[in-house]
Amino acid sequence: MDTEITGRIASLRAFMKERGLSAFIIPSTDPHSGEYVPAHWEARKWISGFTGSAGTAVITLNKGGLWTDSRYFLQAEAQLKDTGIVLFKDRLEETPSIAEWLGSELKPQDKVGIDGWVNAYSEAESLRNALATYGIELTVSEDPFQWIWKDRPALPLNTPFILPLAYAGVSASEKLDIIRNQLSKSQADGILISALDEIAWTLNLRGDDIHCNPVFISYLLITQENATLYIIKEKLTPELTAYLDDNKIGTCDYTQIENDLRHFPGKRIQLSSETNLTLYLAATQSGASIVMNHPSPVCLLKAIKNGTEIEGFRQAMKRDGVAMVRFLMWLEQAVPNGQETEISIDQKLYELRAQQALFHGISFDTIAGYQEHGAIVHYEATPQTAYTLKPEGLLLLDSGAQYTDGTTDITRTIALGPVSEAQRIDYTLVLKGFIALSQAEFPQGTCGTQLDVLARQYMWKAGINYGHGTGHGVGHFLNVHEGPHQVRMNHMPALLQPGMTLTNEPGIYKAGRYGVRTENTMLIIESQTTEFGKFYKFEPLTLCPIDKTPIYTEMLTPGEKQWLNEYHAYVYAQLSPLLNEEEKAWLAKATSEI
Repeated sequence: MDTEITGRIASLRAFMKERGLSAFIIPSTDPHSGEYVPAHWEARKWISGFTGSAGTAVITLNKGGLWTDSRYFLQAEAQLKDTGIVLFKDRLEETPSIAEWLGSELKPQDKVGIDGWVNAYSEAESLRNALATYGIELTVSEDPFQWIWKDRPALPLNTPFILPLAYAGVSASEKLDIIRNQLSKSQADGILISALDEIAWTLNLRGDDIHCNPVFISYLLITQENATLYIIKEKLTPELTAYLDDNKIGTCDYTQIENDLRHFPGKRIQLSSETNLTLYLAATQSGASIVMNHPSPVCLLKAIKNGTEIEGFRQAMKRDGVAMVRFLMWLEQAVPNGQETEISIDQKLYELRAQQALFHGISFDTIAGYQEHGAIVHYEATPQTAYTLKPEGLLLLDSGAQYTDGTTDITRTIALGPVSEAQRIDYTLVLKGFIALSQAEFPQGTCGTQLDVLARQYMWKAGINYGHGTGHGVGHFLNVHEGPHQVRMNHMPALLQPGMTLTNEPGIYKAGRYGVRTENTMLIIESQTTEFGKFYKFEPLTLCPIDKTPIYTEMLTPGEKQWLNEYHAYVYAQLSPLLNEEEKAWLAKATSEI
C-alpha cells in the first residue's frame, strides 16, 4: 500500500467521524471554479496522489473512488495503484455517477460533506438533488484540509501587473462601461465576477499566481456606481493602487467578500451558477438582495477578440513558429545521438521559446509522449518514466507558450524514423479530420457541436474514436482553455462567432502502442454573405509545418493535398523572413508540396 496516501485518507476519515459525515467529496477546483488551481487548493491531488487537472475524489469511511475523464484513464490507473482508491471512468455507460455510487454505499439519512468554497453552486445543487433520491443529505462542511494538511502551501502573494493598452486594445474603464450596460439590460444592480481570467481581462491586469495561467487570486464586484477588487492587500503596490484609482476601482481585502455579499446594498445581484456555493448562499441569504442566476457577460466578451488582440495573436504565433522550426531542426539532428529524453526535449523547446520577445512562460505543461506514451492523452514525463528517444516511431508533442500579445497551443506528431503501416494509416486519418475541420465554412448560428463530426468522420468509418473534445477557445495572454464555445460531441450551445479563437485537435490513441494528434489554433473570420445569410470560416493562426513523412498520401484527396500545400506555403511565407538561411532551407523542405 501507498502509506503516505493511506495515512492522509485516514486523517480525513477521522475528521469525518468527528463531524458525523459518512463521505466527503473533494473536487479539483478552487473558489474561482478554475481548471488549474494554486497549490493551496490542490486538495484532491494531495488526498489521492492523482495529479491530472480534472477529477473528483470521494472518500467514505471504508472506501474511496476517483472519477476522471478519458484523457487521464491510463495516468490515473497508474497513480491510484496501492492507494485503496478505485478509478471510475467518467462518461462511460457502465460507470456509476458519484451520487449513484454513494447511494449504493451509504444508508438513508447519512450525510455527505463538501467544502462550499471549492464547489460551484450548480454542481452542488445537482449533487444535492441526486443524493436526495437516496435519502442522503449533502452538508456544507468546513474545509477539512485546513486541519489535516499540515504543510499546506500558503495562498500566493505575487503582485499583479498591468497589461498595456497597446496589447489589450480596450481600456479597463471602457470594459467596465460595457459590463454596466449589460447589467442595465438584464436589470441587475450589480454583478460578482469570480472567474480569475474574467477579472484579469476586465481590469487589463495579469498575474503569476497559477502555474501557466497569468491570473491573480481575487474577486470583482461591479455595480452601476462602483467597482471593487477583493484582493490580498499585500499584493498591492503603489503603481497598482494608482492604476486602480485612475480607473475608479476600489479595493477590499480578499476575505471580506462573503460578508459584503451578505450585506449587498443593491436589490438585484447577478451571479453565475459557477460561483462557489459559499458565496452564492451568502448572497441569497441576504435579506436585502435578489440573486439573478445568469452567466457572466464577461465570458463571451472576452472570447470575441478585438482587433488589437487578434493582431497580437498573429505576431505571437510567428515568434512561436520560429521557436518550433528551430526545435524541429534540432530534434532531427539530436535524436540519432541517443541522448535525448522526453524531458530533455521539453527543456530544449522551453529554451528556444524563452529566446523570443514577450515570452512569459508556457501556457500548459508540455506533453512529450514517445511511442506508447503518446497514447496517454495528458502524459507528463517524470525522471522515472521518461523514455529515451530513438530514430524510429512517433513522438506526440503538445505544447504552448504565453506571450504578452497572445497565447499559443500546438500539437505535432513527429516521425523520428521508420513508422509502422498502422501508424501511417492512423496519422493520415487524424490529418484528414484535421483538414476537414480546417476547411469548414458554416452559417451564422452554428455551434461547435455541429462541426465536431467533420474531424471524426474518417476515423469513425474505421471504427475509431477519441474521448476528448476536438476544440476549445484560447485566451489572449490568458488561460489556454477558454469558453464558452467548444467543439465536442456533447452539446455545447455557445455559438461560434467572428473573433473567437478555436483549437482543432483530433487524435487517435492506441493504449500500449502509440498516439497521434495534430493541432492548430484558428481564428473564426467572416467568409461570405449570400441570400442565405452570413457564413464564417477559419483562419489558421498556428504557423508550423505538419510532418509529411508519416502521411499515407494515397488516402488523401486532391482537395486535402491542396489544403496542406497551401497551408505549408502560408507557413513558409510568414516565417521565412524571420529565419536565417539554414533555417529557411530546412523550412522550405518541410513545407514542400506533396
